[in-house]
Amino acid sequence: MRAPKIYLETTMFNHYFDEDREAHADTVALFKEIESGKHEAYTSTYVIDELDEANEPKRSQMLSLIKKYSIILLDADVKALDLADVYVNNGVIPAKYRYDGLHIAIAAINDLEYIFSLNFRHINRQKTKAMTAYINISKGYKPINICSPMEVIEHEEE
Repeated sequence: MRAPKIYLETTMFNHYFDEDREAHADTVALFKEIESGKHEAYTSTYVIDELDEANEPKRSQMLSLIKKYSIILLDADVKALDLADVYVNNGVIPAKYRYDGLHIAIAAINDLEYIFSLNFRHINRQKTKAMTAYINISKGYKPINICSPMEVIEHEEE
């Protein structure tokens, strides 16, 4: 069975190191599943841009996860910029948070199956899921499953 192609947006890297957050353990478990080959993981230069804003040493720690887990880095793309603008212009993503739209758009244009996000304000919410699916289909792309690690991590039976 082929491993699903997943996109990790910025919050996934942040929660990996934030042990005080509820999603920390499931986020680390997701990265372990990536390491075991259960998922084919991608991120983008848009994530790098956002991670670059973090203070050291956390910035370097988050960036090191890309190499450590062999995460494929997608380059910026004019198609993603255009699609993100459609999301913004249709009120799906606020203009101030355009990067959130870029994460969804880069995953869509690269035919990825899932976006993992713990951003429940702009990405992982019902309105965004429904409206980006509609827009993606209208623009010739597939809808993308937007979810959190807590929804898919397989916990061992105790």
